[in-house]
Amino acid sequence: MKNDIQIKLGKRIQQLRKIKGLSQEAFAEKINIATTTLSSIETGNAFMTSQTLEKILETLSISPQELFTFSDELSDGTMFEYITQKLDFIKQDTERLRIIYNVIKSL
Repeated sequence: MKNDIQIKLGKRIQQLRKIKGLSQEAFAEKINIATTTLSSIETGNAFMTSQTLEKILETLSISPQELFTFSDELSDGTMFEYITQKLDFIKQDTERLRIIYNVIKSL
């Protein structure tokens, strides 16, 4: 049975995966789970093991706090501040800059 946290967490994982530019297949392979399992996690139909959670955090290069911070709980100012902090942090990372550039360009 789906619950609110599973749905929010699944959407957040999907969002972060897409920002990273990974397909479900590529991401599932990196975290060593079946694509169908990842799909179930992202749709809120399943929850992950602690080992899978650790692999997700590592693969996405994020902290648990970042994963469990849902955008619908943040003010516009907080979201903007977070974005600018991240941009400053990644300004020397060409791969991530390209990803951010492509995301912003597509808006």
